[in-house]
Amino acid sequence: MTIQKTPGDVKDLSLSNDGVARIEWAARSMPVLGMIDQRFKENRNLEGIRIAACLHVTTETANLAIALKSAGAEIALCASNPLSTQDNVAAALVEHYGISTFAINAVDTETYYSHITSVLETKPHITLDDGADLVAMLHSSRRDLLHDVIGGAEETTTGVIRLKSLADQGKLMYPIVAVNDADTKHYFDNRYGTGQSTIDAITRATNVLWAGKRVVICGYGWCGRGLASRASGMGAQVIVTEVNPIRALEAAMDGYQVMKMIEAVKEADVVVTVTGGMKGLSKAHFEVMKDGCMVANSGHFNVEIDIESLESMSSSKTTLRPFVEEFQLKDQRKIFLLSEGRLVNLAAGDGHPPSVMDMSFANQALSVEHVALNASEMSPNVYPVPKHIDEEVGKLKLESMNISIDELTEEQSNYLNSWEMGT
Repeated sequence: MTIQKTPGDVKDLSLSNDGVARIEWAARSMPVLGMIDQRFKENRNLEGIRIAACLHVTTETANLAIALKSAGAEIALCASNPLSTQDNVAAALVEHYGISTFAINAVDTETYYSHITSVLETKPHITLDDGADLVAMLHSSRRDLLHDVIGGAEETTTGVIRLKSLADQGKLMYPIVAVNDADTKHYFDNRYGTGQSTIDAITRATNVLWAGKRVVICGYGWCGRGLASRASGMGAQVIVTEVNPIRALEAAMDGYQVMKMIEAVKEADVVVTVTGGMKGLSKAHFEVMKDGCMVANSGHFNVEIDIESLESMSSSKTTLRPFVEEFQLKDQRKIFLLSEGRLVNLAAGDGHPPSVMDMSFANQALSVEHVALNASEMSPNVYPVPKHIDEEVGKLKLESMNISIDELTEEQSNYLNSWEMGT
């Protein structure tokens, strides 16, 4: 009898052995997800559930997909960014783990969206998204598939912003858990993960010495905070730009210089956008930017940088080394764009370390289980990760690190929950 091969579209199945080795290496640093995987094998709470996932196809994501399969789910996976796929991991998921995967590094836009379509053709019950491209397609060109969907989960800030906009307009058709907003996600993944992986990727791409460089960070959310901390730790002089007065004040009190972007870029050696919005860097900024400035984006979409304007201002564009493009401006200044303006930490690096993604994907896995068990009681809206799930992930992570903490006594707990006791 001929065994039906797992459906998928990957670069080269012969890369799968290398992918398995990388997936297993990442699993060593993901003990919380490993504990959840063991529980999933026992309870099989996702038996018969079809999941469509649009995520960065990396070693960490692979371990999430494997855990969901352990719970009985049928999974189809595609990439949430054209440059973030690790081709050997994609091959391993298809060849060794039997998980349908449609992802190839550096595909064009047409292929990128065709892969999302392929995943949706599985008629999912639950969606997993990182940036909400899959959800957007479901709510626009593939509304015919919505009747099967009972719920979903979203991984990142940009995606949550899009989903809340959809919900505010009354157009969101099913409940989605905002995994990004869990404390055990944004405090650690966004801050420590983005901070380290962005510095690592830019260093790999350019071999820049950070010490003494003027580094401008556009946006001081959790990702910006982490990046500022790591750049400062490497000896950089950090300048923060913001539109939110509270975050700008926080950056100033954290010890960073806070300026308007139009002034900051005149001094910048490196500019990194982490806003979740669009055109943090625009034509007006390129017009006054210092010769030789390096520009990168660590927000989800490359719209954070006005690349179209940069191209229109340039007389030539040259690829100097992998992930580094030189734009020669008409006034002879040069600006260096990294990773085509896409997520630099995943395009030019390996993305977040698995030990921090352990918590993020533990939240994803438990949120999927929560949706599967409770969707009938959830109306279409964007929901926070239930507090007990968030706290469970934190407790499991501490346990995996052999860290013990105190517990409130009954007397202490009563005091914190009462109003009678005063001075």
